[in-house]
Amino acid sequence: MRPLEGVRILTFEQFGAGPYASMLLADLGADVIKIENPAGGDASRHVGPHMLASGDSQYFQTWNMNKKSVALDVKTADGRAGFERLVKTADAVMNNLRGDQPEKLGLDYASLKSINPKIVCLHISAYGRDNERKSWPGYDFLMQAETGVMGLTGEPDGPPTRVGASMVDFMTGATGATGLLACILRAQRSGIGCDVDTCLFDVAMHQLSYSAVWYLNERDASRRQPRSAHLSVAPVQTFPTADGWIFIMCMTDKFWTNLVNALGRPDLKVEARFATPALRRKNRDALTDTLDAELRKRPTQEWIETFAGLLPVAPVYEMDEALDAEFPRRTGMVCNVPTADRPDFRVLGNPIKVNGARAEQVAAPVLGADNEAILGNATSAPAASMQESA
Repeated sequence: MRPLEGVRILTFEQFGAGPYASMLLADLGADVIKIENPAGGDASRHVGPHMLASGDSQYFQTWNMNKKSVALDVKTADGRAGFERLVKTADAVMNNLRGDQPEKLGLDYASLKSINPKIVCLHISAYGRDNERKSWPGYDFLMQAETGVMGLTGEPDGPPTRVGASMVDFMTGATGATGLLACILRAQRSGIGCDVDTCLFDVAMHQLSYSAVWYLNERDASRRQPRSAHLSVAPVQTFPTADGWIFIMCMTDKFWTNLVNALGRPDLKVEARFATPALRRKNRDALTDTLDAELRKRPTQEWIETFAGLLPVAPVYEMDEALDAEFPRRTGMVCNVPTADRPDFRVLGNPIKVNGARAEQVAAPVLGADNEAILGNATSAPAASMQESA
């Protein structure tokens, strides 16, 4: 039995943050029902370049496995009635619409508590529902720009750079899922549900972490560091090898000692410029030059084998190299989930294990696949799309 079996979640979602949140919950056993407009459904079904013969896309499959789909327009009388019947059976309703949309569409707790007092309503928006930006659309990259995440990313002499993956979307989804589960637990004890909110902007800013605390208290503004180096610890950065790059993290004196011993340079332990963490940070440029000269002598894989278990280390891969590597295949992070037209379709495994096992996954549903099973004969006529991006 998967841990969330018996929990039913209705979701109005598209693209990243919302679908990522509900996918985590579906993989863990929740009965996640995507309520999609009959006129096209989740917009990500139609995002290329890699389409599937079933009318969906690989982009859509990425975040929508293990879910069900009901095609229903809640702006119609029949659609609203069908939705409210589902609310009576559900533990939660979630959305990642613009902040001004949930109240208008009747997806908040005030609108639904008379139908189901225990219902929990998760709202994932761009900027929140309680400020002057609630009607603004927004996306991951904008949040990285405005909160300073881009300002911390890239080389010091280059332009601010966004993180390559949509990490704000995914962190916001994970944050929303955490808040939703906490409130479901409270509702099960108290019999009273609630609204729970998170937004892309808040989560992006929260990722500034200790850099924000340093600035807010000491006016110490962190800046981009060469070679993705840590702000306050050295050596923690990329280094060139004979055939590529390696990332080494000597976060403690123990790892620094293990590094210089493995390099055959125990003299560096007593080198005056590098004797303490503070001195290594102060003399980072000289330390980098010294280590560059040593690490260029051998290829990356030889260094990985030399350092394995002695200090935190990793090869620096391009994305294709990372996905073709043996380790994620052995651990099940790359796995096969057949679709109707692609029996060899491969996806990423869920990062959570329960009793040592990853969640089983099934392909995302076609639009309206579960209408009859969930709604019976209830139908709704196609209408203009009701969903808007966060």
